[in-house]
Amino acid sequence: MNPTALSGLELLQAAIDGKLPRASMSETMGMTGMTAEKGRVTIRARADGRHLNPLGGVHGGFAATILDSATACAVHTMLDAGVSYGTVDLNVKMLRPVPQGDELVAEAEAIHVSRSLGTAEGRLRDSSGRLLATASATCLLKCVAPG
Repeated sequence: MNPTALSGLELLQAAIDGKLPRASMSETMGMTGMTAEKGRVTIRARADGRHLNPLGGVHGGFAATILDSATACAVHTMLDAGVSYGTVDLNVKMLRPVPQGDELVAEAEAIHVSRSLGTAEGRLRDSSGRLLATASATCLLKCVAPG
């Protein structure tokens, strides 16, 4: 299966279905599941001992990374085959400490996608539904040469 021949949504769905390998970052970040539809993504994740700061709390970079993945993937679901992207701006607001060991849910939706930019917003919640962090992201889009 040639990933560059798939739309963004098709590529993410193939990874979810196990037809393509998941991103290695998903293991590093304790991501346990994803759902994707056009313009929307949900990622489940769990912070563990690998994600702690020197004071023993979950590092803020954990929430930022999960929200970067969710917002970027929401943009990715809107892209045609042969279009790549990269986050160029990520704005994260930490609202509560991220708990260790709790199943967290990041939800994101694409807000606007043009020929060169995609924007998305996301939220990270704990298993009780409490809002932990929010994010807005901008992705730069570019066409990829087939091959």
